[in-house]
Amino acid sequence: MKALIESWQAWAFLSAIFAAMTAILAKVGVQDVNSNYATFIRTVVVILFLAAILVATGDFRPLSSITPRGQLFLVLSGLATGLSWLCYFRALKLGPVSQVAPIDKLSLLLVAILGVVFLGEKLSIRNWLGVVLMAIGAVLMAFKK
Repeated sequence: MKALIESWQAWAFLSAIFAAMTAILAKVGVQDVNSNYATFIRTVVVILFLAAILVATGDFRPLSSITPRGQLFLVLSGLATGLSWLCYFRALKLGPVSQVAPIDKLSLLLVAILGVVFLGEKLSIRNWLGVVLMAIGAVLMAFKK
């Protein structure tokens, strides 16, 4: 059980499950609400939920415990997350979740490319094939017949 708790693959799979639930729940929730307001409500819930987890686990720390560089990149990441959520909720408001979610998942292709270019990560031919096949699948899912 400890190996499962410390497995990045298990956490990534759980992330995929919750992301799928997020898409379905958000699509239903955004039907009668402005997409920006829906994103705001979601963000407040996330903040409260994470604050409760930090307090419960004793992991809450002062900002000064994070390096200025770390703070900068976390702020930039937060801005990117906010923009992503705003765009995602707007897309859900306008389109079918079965087509919006696959296009959103094209981020897989982008993150692979950016990881190689900016972080120096190495992907094998097999890894690239998997990324390309997932991207092709996302594109095929995104467009109607």
